[in-house]
Amino acid sequence: MSPRRPNIVMILTDDHGSQAISAYGSMVNQTPRIDEIGEHGVRFASCFVTNSLCSPSRASILTGTYSHVNGVTTLVTPIDASQPTFISQLKRAGYRTAMVGKWHMGHGEGHDPQGFDYWDVFIGSHGQGEYWNPLMASARGERQVEGYATDIVTDLATRWVDGLDSEEPWCVLIYHKAPHRAWEPHPDYVQEHPDPVPLPDTFTDDYATRSAAIHRLRMRIADDLNRDDLKVDPPEGLTYEELAVWKYQRFMEDYLACVASVDDNVGRVIDWLQERGDFDDTLLMYASDQGFFLGEHGWFDKRLMFEESLRMPLLVSYPRVLEGGRVFDEMVTNVDWAQSILDAVGVEHHPRMQGRSFWPDLIGRPAAPPHPGVYYRYWENDDPIHRAPAHYGYRTERYKLIYYYNAGLDLPGAGWFEYPAEWELYDLERDPHELHNVAHDPDYAVVRAELETAMRREQERLGDEPYQVPVGDDRVRRGSPA
Repeated sequence: MSPRRPNIVMILTDDHGSQAISAYGSMVNQTPRIDEIGEHGVRFASCFVTNSLCSPSRASILTGTYSHVNGVTTLVTPIDASQPTFISQLKRAGYRTAMVGKWHMGHGEGHDPQGFDYWDVFIGSHGQGEYWNPLMASARGERQVEGYATDIVTDLATRWVDGLDSEEPWCVLIYHKAPHRAWEPHPDYVQEHPDPVPLPDTFTDDYATRSAAIHRLRMRIADDLNRDDLKVDPPEGLTYEELAVWKYQRFMEDYLACVASVDDNVGRVIDWLQERGDFDDTLLMYASDQGFFLGEHGWFDKRLMFEESLRMPLLVSYPRVLEGGRVFDEMVTNVDWAQSILDAVGVEHHPRMQGRSFWPDLIGRPAAPPHPGVYYRYWENDDPIHRAPAHYGYRTERYKLIYYYNAGLDLPGAGWFEYPAEWELYDLERDPHELHNVAHDPDYAVVRAELETAMRREQERLGDEPYQVPVGDDRVRRGSPA
């Protein structure tokens, strides 16, 4: 008798930083049901995103390719949904497949989910979805669904599985909106947390030694969280420093409550799998599509190559095969997931897939050397809301090199500006909070040169071309806008 092929459940949230998961040592909340996955399986200590933005990360997870290959480089570049994915490979191998919740890679012909037997996804708010009574689309059309989004996604996903009438294995993607901005918690999900929530050590970072690109950012809690985010006006008479702390406390109250609803729904899925008798034979994954700043460096949001944005939580259980309570320390990326999932269930990779499967490592049969470093590229440049700069970089176990190539931007009424390129280098062993840019320190000259060479080689290996100013471009270039 052949062994049972495992079912697959991937629970993906949006903007859930690992520093708000107790399995990762959170100082601000507890997530007991998410933690259970690691207790029954493996917690990944060094999982990194290759483009810290919702749509590009989701495309990389699905296709097992980098942004320049799958074509989803920014929030406004929709996916060609016909390209090969780990879902299409599973379907070819006889799996039943479903996608419920936040797709966020375009809507309409050619961009809706493909390769799924069933899909039901958010389309309101530019694909972000609403927390309450979300507008959703499926193969049957569009409709509004009454209720709270986090509960709805769990309900629809489990209902689909319960309605299957065959013995074929199944894969369901349970993709939540929470805890994405603008943080609208359900009143039934209350997260107990310290009062006040402790400030991160770098909350008052002044960005000394950092690039001009970092100084241009519009991601400061003090300046850039607004009433739409916070729902109430701050008390009058606060100093700038007091206002920053007040905004942080108000933001974290709603953010952590949204996380609590996710944790409860993860528990619902675990309990449901156990009641079905499927838990031991299910590859269950919990992750976020990227990290998120929770006040570190005074910021919220993601986009950057700093650790809080770059690092993804990832917990995986499959009790029939994986021993529980383990921590996996080797570096992995979201591009690696597709091949790893396919290996776990014995399905062939698509030759287009990039990355490296970590499944052989988990079962004690390493098939290839671990990643010596991780390549990252953020393509959006100076968007009007966050002003995050286009950049790429390379992270090893100890060092992180970042190149803000500062692609030119055309500002309405102001003309064309080409900012000078800038470098940052961090020694993560001596400077884990990334406060001291040593890119121009003579003591790190050799390290920087080696990292630059390694990054160029990785770009060449992956087929990504470094940014170059267009030849013959006759637009006016200036160092900074007036």
